Amino acid sequence: MDATSWARDLWGRVTDPADWPRRRLVWECLLAFGLALIGGWGELAGGHGLLRSAGAALAVAVLSLVRRALPMTTLVAVSALSGGTDAAGLLLPLAGWSAGRRIDGVLKALGVFSASLVLFVWLSLWSQDRTAPLWLVLGALFFLVFAVVPGLASRYWTQRRTLLQTLQERNAQLLRERRMVAGQARMRERQRIAQDMHDSLGHQLALIAVQTGALEVDRELTDRQREAVAVLRQASVAAMHELREVVGILKDGTLGEESGAEPPARVVAGIGGLVDSAAAAGMRVTLERAGEARPLAPAVDHAAYRIVQEGLTNAYKHAPGAPIAVAVRFEPDSLVVEVANGPAGPDVPVRSEEAVSGGQGLTGLRERARLVGGIIFAGPVGGGFRLAGLLPYGSGEARATFVDAEDDLREQPTWGTPGEGGPVIDRLDPREEFKDIMSTRKSNGCLVGCGIALLILLGLAALAFLALGKTVDETNKGLLDRSVYDSVKVGEPEQQVRDRLPSGKSFLTADLKDKGPAKPAGASCLSLVSSEGSKGSTDTVFRFCFKDGKLIEKREFDVQN
Repeated sequence: MDATSWARDLWGRVTDPADWPRRRLVWECLLAFGLALIGGWGELAGGHGLLRSAGAALAVAVLSLVRRALPMTTLVAVSALSGGTDAAGLLLPLAGWSAGRRIDGVLKALGVFSASLVLFVWLSLWSQDRTAPLWLVLGALFFLVFAVVPGLASRYWTQRRTLLQTLQERNAQLLRERRMVAGQARMRERQRIAQDMHDSLGHQLALIAVQTGALEVDRELTDRQREAVAVLRQASVAAMHELREVVGILKDGTLGEESGAEPPARVVAGIGGLVDSAAAAGMRVTLERAGEARPLAPAVDHAAYRIVQEGLTNAYKHAPGAPIAVAVRFEPDSLVVEVANGPAGPDVPVRSEEAVSGGQGLTGLRERARLVGGIIFAGPVGGGFRLAGLLPYGSGEARATFVDAEDDLREQPTWGTPGEGGPVIDRLDPREEFKDIMSTRKSNGCLVGCGIALLILLGLAALAFLALGKTVDETNKGLLDRSVYDSVKVGEPEQQVRDRLPSGKSFLTADLKDKGPAKPAGASCLSLVSSEGSKGSTDTVFRFCFKDGKLIEKREFDVQN
């Protein structure tokens, strides 16, 4: 892969919307620019050249931008840059945070952080030219606080967020399962109701059909009576077909499956016969057809017929003698069926009792229309009443535009928004599922997190104890009491004086070699800090100079601390 392709791939990973929303790109660039300015200013303040400061600032900006795409490489590079320069101190916590949440695997993360720690401490000692024991402990503590702790916090926060998302998805799955169980219970109850309807009403309608058939062949009946009995028998047979269709819908949402075939003339083509029968019964009804007939799905075909049938029945019950207009229009995108009646005529006698009505006809029509993806309109118009249905062409399957799946007879699958989860996979007990989640993910995560935190605390305590002991030891090697200084006399043997003085190999005396008055020519001197403490911004220093095995000079002077 050439450099151009590699750079393009890296830029694509940096600006990947799946991990880094593009709207945050501006803020990340501003953050990188600010860190670069602070890092460059820190290098300049440390007495380094302009070229080095500009290079360090550029490195800080680049590492800040790529810390999400290359977490391991960025952490190692930032650790090296922080140890060797003063430019990347503020970037180290950010690199630790990004690496902690993005490095997969505990062992890999442990290896990367350990390598970064070693590199940071080694470069810190090398660049500052300091004694190793104490600065090794201080450098390790600094890296633990500003890199490891943010990494662990980021890793814990990411695991906690993942656990919460998993619990939310599992909760959504349990809710879907509960809705499905409730829907299945409703289906079983509807099947029981359908079976009861078929057994009871079917028996009664069959008796009516048999009795009217016997009356139809009775020789004592006149032609007019025989014709009325025939109409009654046909009505009972039609009621039998209707009952079977309703039973089929209650069972599985299909029409006419029990009879094995669609009842004749109970489709749009049979609306003309339905209107003719109503006219023969004395109703003032007209039929209007418009548009070119198109093939319809069986459920849509039957739903249109039922709308006209229900509209005629309601008009006969509630507005006897009123003119009725039936319209069937094949529109470009849907079928429109309409039944409208005017007000009842003034000469129509008032009925002594109300017509028998269950009040569920329109509810059933709306359910039929919903199942095929249509809609029903019913309401008073101009003193009369209008019933209209808008039914789409097609397979007759329910469509999301009109269908409310809250109580769908067919239990149509409903898909949630992205990220909500898919269909139910298993049938486990919800309590066992939550118990499984809590026992595997959360418990293990808490155990691992608590174990790592405990190890870090123990390590920090051990390092603090070592640092404290080392500091006390270094202090004892560099401090001298005034009484000892006064007791030493010029001209005493060098070895006798050194036995009474500390070694002076301490960080307290590391910067005192070139300070104070000029040293005697050819003499080797030992500088120690007074144990009396600082006087404001100055420290008292005792210097002993030796030559030819004797103490030739001792001096006291103040230096800036």
